[in-house]
Amino acid sequence: MPDYREQDVPDQSGKTIFITGANTGIGYEAARVLAERGARVLLGCRSEKKAEEAMSKIRSNAPHAELEWVPLDLASLASVSEAAGRVSQEARLDVLVNNAGVMVPPREVTVDGFELQFGVNHLGHFALTHQLLDKLRETDHSRVVTVSSNAHKGGRIDYDDIHAEQRYSRLARYQMSKFANILFMYELQRRLAANGSSCISVACHPGGSATELGRHIPPWFALLLLPMTLIMNSAAEGALPTLMAATAPEVEGGDYFGPMRWGEMAHSAEKVQTDRPSRDEADAQRLWDLSLSLTGVSDATQTTG
Repeated sequence: MPDYREQDVPDQSGKTIFITGANTGIGYEAARVLAERGARVLLGCRSEKKAEEAMSKIRSNAPHAELEWVPLDLASLASVSEAAGRVSQEARLDVLVNNAGVMVPPREVTVDGFELQFGVNHLGHFALTHQLLDKLRETDHSRVVTVSSNAHKGGRIDYDDIHAEQRYSRLARYQMSKFANILFMYELQRRLAANGSSCISVACHPGGSATELGRHIPPWFALLLLPMTLIMNSAAEGALPTLMAATAPEVEGGDYFGPMRWGEMAHSAEKVQTDRPSRDEADAQRLWDLSLSLTGVSDATQTTG
């Protein structure tokens, strides 16, 4: 299989793509490439200043790029709802890229009281997707792309302590949130397919990438990871699986993409496999029902389309 590169991303003229966490790292690189290919790109992020800086950088190479900032704080369900309302006013929505995330911070909670990693990485995107699903289904062959991680392998949902009130492990909770991403991707795809929708749900992971996501990694753990930095992707290469998932014509619902080499750590992109437990349909259904209850959103998959 030949290497997949930025130049393989097809023309995106006429398409509208919403990317969460698009002002930095993998989200920024995906936004840059998609804008260069002609897409209208909506950058979902908290800071207007950082969004403007990102858009200015993109326009330095693509002066006519169609870009817009959408205020979005995934740690607040009210902000998620406002962002969804804004994006729903678009004429079309071809791709939603659930990219933003936090990784191994000290224990914090969201505005709504959720453990931060589960709240942002899973519940915020779960609520956002439901509130944008009608708009996505108005556009033929739209996609929901959920950015997970190799860390989903070994992850489990701690239903007995969902908000980490009894015990908190930074890494275990990160794994749990990324495991939740995969369960969600599969359950969403099952429901879309059952409704006969042309919208598909897929996922990807960037491998090991040097981005701001790792800013909370403790110094002692960073030292252990030091040898891996020699093979880590740049943010631009880490974005390739996202770009493939979002644009490649051969993508099918339920597909999962990651890097090609060194145990999916780095280099290019290809279709890869999720961990077997993440394909457990009963677990996915349980998480789906819990997520509906916690976020209070209506189940948008109950509407056919």
